[in-house]
Amino acid sequence: MKKEHWENIYANKQMNEVSWFQEVPETSLALIQKVASAKDAAIIDVGGGDCFLVDNLLELGYTNITVLDISENAINRAKARIGKSAEKVKWIVTDINEFVPEHQYEVWHDRAVFHFLTKKNDINSYKKLVGSAVSGYFVLATFSNEGPDKCSGLKICKYSELDLKKQFEGSFNVIDSFKENHTTPFETTQNFTFSVFKKMDG
Repeated sequence: MKKEHWENIYANKQMNEVSWFQEVPETSLALIQKVASAKDAAIIDVGGGDCFLVDNLLELGYTNITVLDISENAINRAKARIGKSAEKVKWIVTDINEFVPEHQYEVWHDRAVFHFLTKKNDINSYKKLVGSAVSGYFVLATFSNEGPDKCSGLKICKYSELDLKKQFEGSFNVIDSFKENHTTPFETTQNFTFSVFKKMDG
């Protein structure tokens, strides 16, 4: 059902008709650049859809990028937009809770997948996945406790900075956390919590 929902979204809406659209995702890019100093660092954008993060990472010279999304329509749109440069990216179409990584990632970026997980089992599955798949840093953005209750017609979970710290303690240390407003293409405001986690030794 979730896959059908997202395939429909990306089949029927243009990029600037979805609330999460950002032509230049400045905050995500700045955070990734802080923790991924090497251009060949293994970076994965979870729920990347057809967003512009991958375009910007390629322009910055990053060479080991993976984009994962549940929607094949979203991935195909991104590939078409990027053109020949799409060959430099690894594309994965799967539900995040069915994802089996082939290796670890130095940077895992998630802007708004985690908050769509509302069942305890799915949340725990995600936490276990990140704990095993990340060797370095985990950059996460969710709707804050001041954010909306739904996105794209789906219920979400809202998180404060402390909530996120508690969710991932034991596997990750928080090295940065803050709230930020995102202005949608419809001129509405959504408040996000951004957190950067570092994998704990051992």
